[in-house]
Amino acid sequence: MHRFLNMKRLTILFFSVFAVLITGTVVFQSYWLDPGERCEKDGKWYDVESRTCAVPIYIPDITGRPAGVTRAEASNAKNRELLGLEREVANERRAVNAQIQQQREEFINGPAG
Repeated sequence: MHRFLNMKRLTILFFSVFAVLITGTVVFQSYWLDPGERCEKDGKWYDVESRTCAVPIYIPDITGRPAGVTRAEASNAKNRELLGLEREVANERRAVNAQIQQQREEFINGPAG
């Protein structure tokens, strides 16, 4: 009587399963792990969740502030600039209102002189 799992078939089955596992390991390594290592070796950032390799962006390029300036320093400089602009607008409004008031008085009282 011949058994289904004799020594020859067990050997073939073992080596087949072993070959499939080795192939799976190589595929996993080359398609899942290696892209991240290659990306990081090139100096880029690798996101594991989305599996994307991205070029890092230099923060001063985004914010527009010079390199070496802290966020607080840049914020203070921008606030000083905004305060100066607000003062200019307030001075212009005062000048316009004074001119309007002068024209009203001339209209009501007649021209002076």
